[in-house]
Amino acid sequence: MTPTSTTPRRRALLSTGPGAHSAPAPATHDSSAAHDSPATAGTSPAGAEPAPAVDPAPVEDPAQAAPTTPSAAAGTAPATAGPSPRTPRPSSMFSSLKVRNYRLFFLGQVVSNTGTWMQRIAQDWLVLSLTGSSAAVGITTALQFLPMLLFGLYGGVLVDRLPKRPTLLVTQAAMALTGLALAFLTLSGHVQVWHVYLAAFAVGLATVVDNPARQSFVSEMVGPGQLQNAVSLNSANFQSARLVGPAVAGLLITGVGTGWAFLLNGLSFVAPIAGLLLMRARELHVVQRTPRGKGQLREGLRYVAGRPDLIWPIVLVGFIGTFGFNFPVWLSAYADDTFHAGAGAYSLFNTLMALGSLAGALLAARRGTARLRVLIAAAIAFGALEVVAATAPSLWLFALLMVPIGIAGLTVNVTANTSVQMATDPAMRGRVMALFMMVFMGGSPLGAPLVGWVTDAYGPRIGFALGGLVSMAAATTIGLVLARLGGLRVSLGWHRGAPRVRFVPRTRTEEHLATV
Repeated sequence: MTPTSTTPRRRALLSTGPGAHSAPAPATHDSSAAHDSPATAGTSPAGAEPAPAVDPAPVEDPAQAAPTTPSAAAGTAPATAGPSPRTPRPSSMFSSLKVRNYRLFFLGQVVSNTGTWMQRIAQDWLVLSLTGSSAAVGITTALQFLPMLLFGLYGGVLVDRLPKRPTLLVTQAAMALTGLALAFLTLSGHVQVWHVYLAAFAVGLATVVDNPARQSFVSEMVGPGQLQNAVSLNSANFQSARLVGPAVAGLLITGVGTGWAFLLNGLSFVAPIAGLLLMRARELHVVQRTPRGKGQLREGLRYVAGRPDLIWPIVLVGFIGTFGFNFPVWLSAYADDTFHAGAGAYSLFNTLMALGSLAGALLAARRGTARLRVLIAAAIAFGALEVVAATAPSLWLFALLMVPIGIAGLTVNVTANTSVQMATDPAMRGRVMALFMMVFMGGSPLGAPLVGWVTDAYGPRIGFALGGLVSMAAATTIGLVLARLGGLRVSLGWHRGAPRVRFVPRTRTEEHLATV
């Protein structure tokens, strides 16, 4: 009865040691179609190099890890289009930028993300100015993410069926028009709070398809060998724009008004649209699209439910996204109510958090692997830092704490995103990433109004501390669940005069007793 044959695979779930690199990847699809494209540089399609190591699933029955439905296996054959042997190996922090298509995508996103952050800051401040209510800011955030909660899974089904590049052209154009419409209303002096609510909801509808399409399209641009690096650089891109966007938005709001921030955001979408149009289709690592059929939504949910290495990271980011990432509510309240410092302080808080997030993204790009152990540690640190920041007595101490919060939060996001993508069958990636984004972003319609109400009723410090405590509790609980699934136990002890908490393998006696 002693499960000696499965213990090594199960222990690898939270492993961070060198042995994890040599562990086989999860058997999520047919071994003859191990990647969604030919092998990376220096290999032939018949001898594709394995993707960067991720924590394998603690599956005791190999049949559970293989697709059991035709559509799950469809589209996973190596692509024949595109000169993928030219794809560089991941050898540096910026190695994926050597891929021309990804470089065009990256540069377009630099411009668009800067505009997006400008609009976020202007939108939150406009709502606060019109209503004077943190709860109203929370409602705006909720409306922007409500479509993801309602329709996110259906967006993933569409993404698996549609070609990614044309789909992104449509969604980017739709978000550009929304920004321009809000700019017209604001600059003409006719803007009302319901206009902002409607614009936020419209952006959310476009995001339902845009987010999973962009997530899935990364692997088509760079191939599996560069996926970790490209995902990390995408986050670095987003966070570097977060450094510039809030600063510019603060200047525009105080100088000429919020309408100009909306206008520049609408115009910024010209850059990603141009980048998509300039890409070379023959160089994409194309995945065969999933044919239209019944039950594809249920199929995606069953696929995730049978994979502990997918479902638990998604559950964790759901808790953190719902309760820990409500920064528009908290930071605007701290700037306005706690420190009475205005839009400049709100912009400063976002800029410093972006600085930490950028550092976290670059560290993730350099790390090269996505491990669940790192995810759990970063999530616990993220919640603890929020609790500490909630008690900060001065504006400058609070502002400085935004840097480590940004590092920890970004590490959670990148590690969860990459580990889920790399463990997912390419034919399922759109649906799985839609579920990931639905849980991560779609929790805001539930969390933001609640956190906004707590912030209004009990003050920003209580609201911020509550979000951190929930995040920390969720990370600790899920960490213990993953440790048990991986055949590990918590070890408490002392090391060089200091307390130390570790995950260590359970003894064979303990494993035997656990199965009796």
